Amino acid sequence: MPLSRVYLDHNASTPLMEAARREMSAVMQMTGNPSSVHGEGRALQNVIEKARSLVAEMAGAKRSETVFTGSATEAITQAIVGGQRHFKFDRIILSAGEHMAVKSAAEICDCPVETIDLNAEGYIDLGKLGQLLSQADEARETVLVALHVVNGETGVIQPVDDIIDLVGPGPHMLFLDAVQALGKMNLDFSNRPIDMMAVSAHKIGGPAGIGALFVKEHCNDVRLIPGGGQEHGRRGGTQSSILIAGFGGACSEMPNKFNRQFMGDLISRFEAGLRAFKSDAVIFGKYSNRIGTVSNFSMPGISRETVLIGLDLKGISVSAGSACSSGKTSVSPVLISMGVKNNIAECAIRLSVGWTSTEEDIDRAIDAIAKICTRFEENNEPVVTLDG
Repeated sequence: MPLSRVYLDHNASTPLMEAARREMSAVMQMTGNPSSVHGEGRALQNVIEKARSLVAEMAGAKRSETVFTGSATEAITQAIVGGQRHFKFDRIILSAGEHMAVKSAAEICDCPVETIDLNAEGYIDLGKLGQLLSQADEARETVLVALHVVNGETGVIQPVDDIIDLVGPGPHMLFLDAVQALGKMNLDFSNRPIDMMAVSAHKIGGPAGIGALFVKEHCNDVRLIPGGGQEHGRRGGTQSSILIAGFGGACSEMPNKFNRQFMGDLISRFEAGLRAFKSDAVIFGKYSNRIGTVSNFSMPGISRETVLIGLDLKGISVSAGSACSSGKTSVSPVLISMGVKNNIAECAIRLSVGWTSTEEDIDRAIDAIAKICTRFEENNEPVVTLDG
């Protein structure tokens, strides 16, 4: 009997939680439009508001600050493109480690975009950020700083408090991509001077196709999709009650299913096992403050295609990096920004764990990778060294 598959690509999307499935199933039996004033419409509106409370609570936000969107990408685009249209920023500052959705949104804004490199540990260069903000102050410019909280490829947690201190209370604004942070760390949106923040449901056990943008009151007029006044006029279009209910269900269950300490132990177990048979394996951000759910590693000389295909044939799912960038670039811009040499970055693999992951999953992955390496070396394939 074949072994069941092992899913270790939770940073791309994590399996649907039972509470999310249950809430969605219940709403599927309902009829109506949540904007209608009759009983059916009010019932669906109650579903949405219940979920809004749960999503807001997980992000440390107020219900009034929570805007449902069709995805995190939409939320990001609303914050950046809609923010630029409303506030007329003079420039936008990003890091080189941003998700493609952030970079793409910034690129279509009618203002200059400054990109700050990450250092070797995967952190944004705070000195450079401070320098750019000081220059903006001298020129009396208004800047939007758009940065991620947790890097989706390396798991490195950015120094958000230091970033907040640099951005200051005004005139500049701060948008955070918290997609890989929601439910895994304290975000406390309402009580921190963060202007806007985006999250996604399918990264925490909710359905794909639903996200949220958190906005402080002064950002209430940041719009992207005009419409009939849904979401208090902040996002047009009939809300997907089913998906929103699933988002709320995931938020209600995740605190009981997600154990960050256990996730970190799984990643430590994997990395120790990897180094035991591949001493020259490179683990990116190994000594940095990481979220503990992802290991981004490279085995010099062994192509990522060899590993990915070999693992898939053994029923183990991992990835080469961000799912949204897969196949578009040969080398991760995140790793290149960290100063990783091309020949090492080209071999990078991302393994990420989540609420369904077990020690047995990790042990199967270690065993499979060890066998792939042994077979590769026995075939006398040419090996690229760290020195290139």
